Amino acid sequence: MKHGPWAHPDGSCPERASARHDNRRQAGAGETKHMSSSPRPGFSRRLALLGATGAAMAWTGATPAIAQGSFPRRPITIVVPIPAGGGTDYAARLIAEPMSRLLGQPVVVENRPGGNDVVGLMHVARSQPDGYTLLMGYCGTMAGRAAIGGTGSVSTADDFVPIGQVSDTPQLFVVHPSVPAATLPEFIAHAKANPGKLTYASAGNGSMHHLGTELLKSRTGMDLLHVPYRGTGETISDLVAGRVQFYMNSPPPLVTLVRDNKVRALCVSSNDRHPGLADIPSATEAGLRDLPLNVWFALYAPKDVPAEIRARLSEVMEASLAQPEIQKRAFDAGSLVKFTGPDEVARRLRAEIASWRNIAEAANIRAD
Repeated sequence: MKHGPWAHPDGSCPERASARHDNRRQAGAGETKHMSSSPRPGFSRRLALLGATGAAMAWTGATPAIAQGSFPRRPITIVVPIPAGGGTDYAARLIAEPMSRLLGQPVVVENRPGGNDVVGLMHVARSQPDGYTLLMGYCGTMAGRAAIGGTGSVSTADDFVPIGQVSDTPQLFVVHPSVPAATLPEFIAHAKANPGKLTYASAGNGSMHHLGTELLKSRTGMDLLHVPYRGTGETISDLVAGRVQFYMNSPPPLVTLVRDNKVRALCVSSNDRHPGLADIPSATEAGLRDLPLNVWFALYAPKDVPAEIRARLSEVMEASLAQPEIQKRAFDAGSLVKFTGPDEVARRLRAEIASWRNIAEAANIRAD
């Protein structure tokens, strides 16, 4: 399959496992995350809050900052608590470039992995609450790891305040080509015929790949062995080499691999087909419905950042994600950008921590 089923076969995937990212890189490299819809009606009224001149410049691609004020006066850092090459890194770089243009200051992405993401979480939680150090949070870290007590002394729900959601995307279920299965039902049948002989990869205990696959196992009766990794790059290397057989993740790190026939796509985790992956069946078509497995990313600040700074960042973030060029680049990579505001992110985070805690307890999953 040269280009696979994607609606934009000419798009490239900036998150391939082989991508070489500097741990600290100024925005401007053009990495983006998928946005599937056009700007919502009435969005111009919200842009007016940012300043009419600046809003117009945002849509035409001009660089001067919108709504010039006392913030920001120096570069902003978005900390990614996970190694480069994964979805969290991708989400951060997606918004860094357009936010930099609109704010008139560099927005830098800094990877601070380690300690099952706790190193990066603690760095941001303990930073000055001035809006210059932010966190790109992945639901597997913010909700999944939190649900099993895997975030150390940091409370993801209490030590951070949301700025806004970046994306909300179904996961893609893939297998190594050596697995004799072209669909999810075929894979389930193969796994049941070989209990305990097939492996699945994850980014560690409490990650969405881990909790999600355990939920899938409980729904289907499969017996798969868990192989945890420290990051997406290592995971994909072993998946492509055939050392693990099954993996689920958001599409961006997997799109190019499927196109190049290095892995085989079985289905997406949602009830409906992914609009950018129209030839890949939905989970409902594969016999499973209402899997709560969407991967979402959100931008957070330390809890004591002033409300006016949080509001400015949220407005600029929403304007950034509404830009057509950002939407297209993201869509090409298979990601569905969906901005939601701080209150909705906070509500969703607390609800998912509770939900995943129940699933983790049922599967006897504990923090490392």
